[in-house]
Amino acid sequence: MGTRPRELFHLFGDLSNLPGIGPKTIANLKNLSIEKPRDFLFHLPYSILDRLPVESIRGVPSSQLVTVEVLVKSHKAGRSRASAYRVNVQDSEVSFQLIFFSKRKEYLKNLLPVGERRIISGKLEFYDDVPQIVHPHHVKKINDEKTITRFEPVYSLSSGVSQKLMMGTISGLLENLPKLDEWIDRELLKMKGWPSWHDALKSVHHPLSSSGASNTDPARLRLAFDELFSHQLSLSIARNQIKRSKGKANISTGLLQTKIFNNLTFNFTEDQKLAIRDILEDLKKPERMNRLLQGDVGSGKTIVAFLGLIAAVEAGGQGAIMAPTEILARQHFETLLPLAEKVNVSLSLLTGRDRGNFRHNKLTDLKEGKTNIIIGTHALFQADVVFKDLRFAVVDEQHRFGVNQRLELGKKGSGVDLLIMTATPIPRSLALAQYGDMDISQIKQKPLGRKPINTALISSSRIDEVVDKLKKSLAKGAQAYWVCPLIEESEVLNYTAAERRFAHLRAKLGEGVAELVHGKMASDTKDKIMDRFISGHTKLLVATTVIEVGVNVPSANIIVVENAEKFGLAQLHQLRGRVGRGTNQSTCLFLYKEPLNISSKKRLSILRETEDGFKISEVDLSLRGSGDAIGTAQSGLPRFRMADIDVITMLMETAHQQARYLLSKDPNLETPQGKAVRNLLWLMDQDKSVRLITVG
Repeated sequence: MGTRPRELFHLFGDLSNLPGIGPKTIANLKNLSIEKPRDFLFHLPYSILDRLPVESIRGVPSSQLVTVEVLVKSHKAGRSRASAYRVNVQDSEVSFQLIFFSKRKEYLKNLLPVGERRIISGKLEFYDDVPQIVHPHHVKKINDEKTITRFEPVYSLSSGVSQKLMMGTISGLLENLPKLDEWIDRELLKMKGWPSWHDALKSVHHPLSSSGASNTDPARLRLAFDELFSHQLSLSIARNQIKRSKGKANISTGLLQTKIFNNLTFNFTEDQKLAIRDILEDLKKPERMNRLLQGDVGSGKTIVAFLGLIAAVEAGGQGAIMAPTEILARQHFETLLPLAEKVNVSLSLLTGRDRGNFRHNKLTDLKEGKTNIIIGTHALFQADVVFKDLRFAVVDEQHRFGVNQRLELGKKGSGVDLLIMTATPIPRSLALAQYGDMDISQIKQKPLGRKPINTALISSSRIDEVVDKLKKSLAKGAQAYWVCPLIEESEVLNYTAAERRFAHLRAKLGEGVAELVHGKMASDTKDKIMDRFISGHTKLLVATTVIEVGVNVPSANIIVVENAEKFGLAQLHQLRGRVGRGTNQSTCLFLYKEPLNISSKKRLSILRETEDGFKISEVDLSLRGSGDAIGTAQSGLPRFRMADIDVITMLMETAHQQARYLLSKDPNLETPQGKAVRNLLWLMDQDKSVRLITVG
């Protein structure tokens, strides 16, 4: 089973084995992500031409594609080389002209001999009320066995790759499709009314109606589902690998947790309680935890994770939190230290700054088990960081922390339970695309007692007014963020714009009120500036978007974002989440450049209507739609060939359930359906997963 089945070999061979494809074409096909024969089959047409067969063009509207039988009457060459060459033809009722702009007289006389009948297909146009077809797409003899297809698929192309080459190559591959057993559950197939894999490919590339290219076409849905199903299978197989490597059943006493509960000045929301229950249940089980904690901005994920860490300590082990930046690591440390001290748990902070003896002592305490919980950046990954008994690791994820790193961190202890926290509230279908190997807990509710943030959209022509108001608020003791405009992908230009805006604000507000922070700074300079803001020494922080997601400054209650129309909705929602963390009323101003188009208006106004990040991300998706296949803001998502965003929303949950259900009853894929699924995995290039199963 370690090698690809023989019947699939030809789909993964060299492109040069296909007729008519040489080195030049191979290079051009790369632009379409076509690198092996299989890729042609999964390159689906984006629209379908209807070459309507008619007896006569009489009454047919302009710009309609027609296929009609004609008698060739005469040829007429133009006077100059640039003028048109005309062929007069007659159908059963009307005479009209075929127009050519190439001067290949002999070729055209052979193609359309006077006195003979031909079938032609092309776009009918009227020039001074005279019907004509310019450059017919097809000219066939009456008894030609290669007839004109009525419904013709249209493929996206790149230079040097023609429609004809696409259609010819795909037709050839369809004739040699391997016969494969069905891998989709029979009941599901029946319920959805989907064709077999074989029939689906044929019907997508040889459509029987003009609606064959719509993404609700059953054949297309079937192929998109295959893609999502194989993706979820590969994630579930990786998940089983993690589960299979023995975990530890952490039996906690609950004593320290109860003490912490009693020392909290707030009550947990229902969502927080459920997430805590999920985590504690996972910790008890002998398999390894592999859970995602997805929570909206400021929904209180850290404290939820901390209770899990405390449970691991109660069970006699150690815990770790890995944060993406030093600022966030320090912030977690400062937030949790008072709680840890109340229950006599020793909490330590390890960052890249710790050097020499200082670092050595921290590492010794960790190795000897004197430190119960350690918080750090990815410095925790380094080889000299050794735990006495690491049981539970929490990763605060802004950097993409892929399946491989998840496995890597697990090696720091035997059977480490893993919790990943993310503050990006993406809809469940996309969360599954990214984290389908994990169990998911969501916190949607805001902590009790938080005041809603006043959100306003203001034209940037009123910027002076905004600065005046800001000046008054700062004089009254407010603290604020000012996020500089996004100009384009260029760091340098964004940085100069930030410098300019900073100079302008400093002139208006006076020296010493504001500081500027941007991505080009050395991290310790950035940290020092952030620290001065956190401590309240600086009143206004002017920043490019490097305000670290998750920075918690409860006293900051105003944020201004310039060029809001250029940011993604998810990003604006994250930025707004920098305020509204204290007890004061907070304000968020989105400045936009006029004129705003309708869709930008729609996007920005959703932020005024709601603070629910999950709702915002769903609107964001529906507005961006399939055109922007999940958008750059949602990077880290796999690129799907056949499933667009609408289909992902529709089918991902089903693909996820089907994959988990199949692997729960057939973990080694040995049943007839399991064996068929192996073919699907090979076909979809998920070789690693197939090998994991054979090794596992």
